Amino acid sequence: MSDQSSQSRRTVHLAVYDTLADWETGHATAHLARHGHPVRTVGLTTAPVTTMGGLRVQPDLALDDLGPEDSALLILPGASAWDEGDGLAPFASAARSFLDAGTPVAAICGATAGLARAGLLDDRDHTSAVSFYLAATGYSGAGRYREADAVTDRGLITAGPTEPVAFAREILALLGVYEGEKLDAWYRLFHDSDATAFAVLEDA
Repeated sequence: MSDQSSQSRRTVHLAVYDTLADWETGHATAHLARHGHPVRTVGLTTAPVTTMGGLRVQPDLALDDLGPEDSALLILPGASAWDEGDGLAPFASAARSFLDAGTPVAAICGATAGLARAGLLDDRDHTSAVSFYLAATGYSGAGRYREADAVTDRGLITAGPTEPVAFAREILALLGVYEGEKLDAWYRLFHDSDATAFAVLEDA
């Protein structure tokens, strides 16, 4: 594999769209970038978007220009827009293409509802904000809902809006950024404010 191809397969893609929930992906993207996984933003187009917090983001590329073979992971943040029509449905379609190709996807908050509507949670264990939030989509996967901070099943990570650290933990584990004792220490440090965990991470 060429150096350029190897780099491409380490690149993580963060979906960006209007009303994106700013707090949900920061732990994941910051630590991915620090450990050799460049993060590029992808929008429906390359037109700027505005997050829930009012930040203006210029996407690096348009969704039509991204394929599963170009990426190590697609991250889908929550956004009010997921529950306000089908404007973000192309991202759910992209998630299907990624999963079918064996490239993982991570969805949090409203993005889990988008994947539920697309049928991607029907046969995978998953979680979200609360079970009845997904049930309202009319999906067929209620029996696979898990009361957990975050869930990984066959390349798909899901989490609710109050669990950005657990969401990041699953992503960092999936991509091998941290494992075992260091993964546990990372989670204890950022989720539980356990200062003793810092020593474990010093040589990470």
